[in-house]
Amino acid sequence: MAAGLRVVLLGPPGAGKGTQAKFLQEQYGACQISTGNILRKAVAEQTPLGKVASSYINSGALVPDDVIVNLVAERLKEKDCASGFILDGFPRTIPQARSLDEILQRMGMFLNGVLSVQVPHQVIVERLAGRRTCKSCGALYHLTFDPPKAAVCDRCQGELYQRDDDREETIRARLAVYDKQTAPLVDYYRERNLLRNIDGVGTVGEINQRVTQALGDVK
Repeated sequence: MAAGLRVVLLGPPGAGKGTQAKFLQEQYGACQISTGNILRKAVAEQTPLGKVASSYINSGALVPDDVIVNLVAERLKEKDCASGFILDGFPRTIPQARSLDEILQRMGMFLNGVLSVQVPHQVIVERLAGRRTCKSCGALYHLTFDPPKAAVCDRCQGELYQRDDDREETIRARLAVYDKQTAPLVDYYRERNLLRNIDGVGTVGEINQRVTQALGDVK
């Protein structure tokens, strides 16, 4: 049976899952698996699954569950996942969670934790709506936490703008989708005694400490 850290990170957009996944990758030597990243890689490399995904993306349709599931299954078979993995962005729905259970069972693996990063919606809106991006060099700022010295980019004096994804109405729409589709996974994993709730409010270091404590002596 495979050893190492094998966890799922749950939490709404803007909860800081990606940041914590990188910490866990460094701490435990596990690979970070982001469905967005593996989807883009498969499409760019035009793998068989990437070609299938491209056909949906190009037509403006959502990539079906079975394609995403197969991409994750292939990724889990790669060598760097033998020492553990952190799933960030998968599963998103109960059917995907059940498919993951089947994949791991076939591979002789099991999850040793599901971390639910909990952040109030209003805090997420404040985090994301305050972000600004430089049109010229792509530098990122936050009006509250990391503001520019003036109304332009500190690096190149380029114009700063708010991305559509960071507008309050867009953020709230994404949170509503999360509540409907993904939040039920909390109950799914709680029933399996895998769920560990993490308070996602605080500094990055404080949150990482809570994550590490929640994982206990996982090796």
